[in-house]
Amino acid sequence: MTWIIENAKSQQQLASEFMENVKKKNALPVVGAHDGMSSLLARKSGFKHIYLSGGALSASKGIPDIGLLTLEDVAGRAREIIRASNLPLLVDIDNGFGEPLNVARTCLEMVEAKVAAVQIEDQQIPKKCGHLNGKRLIPEPEMVKKIQMIRKVAPTLKIVARSDAYALEGMEDMISRLKAYIEAGADIVFPEAMKTEEDFRHVRKEIDIPVLANMTEFGKTDYIDMATFSEIGINLVIFPVTSLRAAAYNVEEVYKVIHEAGTQKPVLDKLQTRKELYEILRLHEYEDMDSKIDRTVLPDEQEENR
Repeated sequence: MTWIIENAKSQQQLASEFMENVKKKNALPVVGAHDGMSSLLARKSGFKHIYLSGGALSASKGIPDIGLLTLEDVAGRAREIIRASNLPLLVDIDNGFGEPLNVARTCLEMVEAKVAAVQIEDQQIPKKCGHLNGKRLIPEPEMVKKIQMIRKVAPTLKIVARSDAYALEGMEDMISRLKAYIEAGADIVFPEAMKTEEDFRHVRKEIDIPVLANMTEFGKTDYIDMATFSEIGINLVIFPVTSLRAAAYNVEEVYKVIHEAGTQKPVLDKLQTRKELYEILRLHEYEDMDSKIDRTVLPDEQEENR
């Protein structure tokens, strides 16, 4: 965990850093990280902010994204990711795990885990992925109460208010909900399952606080690049499940090779090397902290020294 070998940022620092970058001129790309390793890879690749998707977390546990996660599932994974990366993390808390009092407990747990921002949605439980059919909404006043509760009990936590109303009630009703959520205290709004650039342009004209776009794969939204989002005026763009999909696809391919060939040798060039793994984990920095640990020498280095 990175927090052992470098100065860990406070929750307030992470939250402030998150909002400072959200408010910059160009749209901020926020990639999904579903565990500690993926968060380290995001950091190595140059990303400064990361996202924990409920869909990706559910899938990593082998369950569908229909509201089966527990608060401890989410809080524990968020803590793992932040400790590993020391980056501002936006966490998908679905409906907050219940009514306003449950939301209060959820968000205090998020603050304790040093989460920078939470995303809360106006779906009923059992919830569904925002790009699927069969969604149901809670009444607008209920969502407003949840946002007000977060603002009251966790004032340093940034709030992303998501509405799934576009698919069920249409654009204007969704805009009306988002404006109510802003008045309740949301820092950012998230219009889910938009379809086109024009949808985002319409939302941007109607909303005067930061707007988040969801650039998930295989959903209802057209593929829009970061330059276009910046031109529209969108503030941040999440890529929620991309890393998990990439990992799952490539792991399956490697399993097929081992099963069929009886060895992993044909795909060695597609695997992270031992050296690369130790570098991203910063193994030597951990070893340097304890004189009783011998400094690791890679097998190929031992061959070179013979």
